[in-house]
Amino acid sequence: MMVVAPVVVAGRTELSTDGDGSILDLSSPIQDFLAVHEAREGILVVFVPGSTAGITTIEYESGALADLRRTIERIAPRGSDYAHDRRWGDGNGFSHVRAALIGPSISIPVQQGKPTLGTWQQVVLCDFDNRPRRRTVVMQFTGICDGEAGTD
Repeated sequence: MMVVAPVVVAGRTELSTDGDGSILDLSSPIQDFLAVHEAREGILVVFVPGSTAGITTIEYESGALADLRRTIERIAPRGSDYAHDRRWGDGNGFSHVRAALIGPSISIPVQQGKPTLGTWQQVVLCDFDNRPRRRTVVMQFTGICDGEAGTD
């Protein structure tokens, strides 16, 4: 019997955003990462370092994106009084709260080399900061890659 040992592979992609509620579709970088590493079966974690951005899933179409932006604005409005702003004076307290609500990462099962997502479900980066940013998105796959076999 052949034993296939799981591997861990990691990578990152750099993206420029306009900040201020930018939502970027990560489908292409995710597919490219899985293809380069010949990921077959396992778990993919997608993570954004920083406290003013988040990772989630949504149908990446203008109506759903507008609904998400509007809902986030209602929950953590830009014009509210934030203790963070009083302490640091940078005016992005709302950005930190929004990012904390969305969260910095998502785990996605990978089956037959593809992320297991719904037909209309895309993984997105949400940048809530009050200025344009250069964001790093970290991807880490744990599982079986083609050509990665253990010994008998």
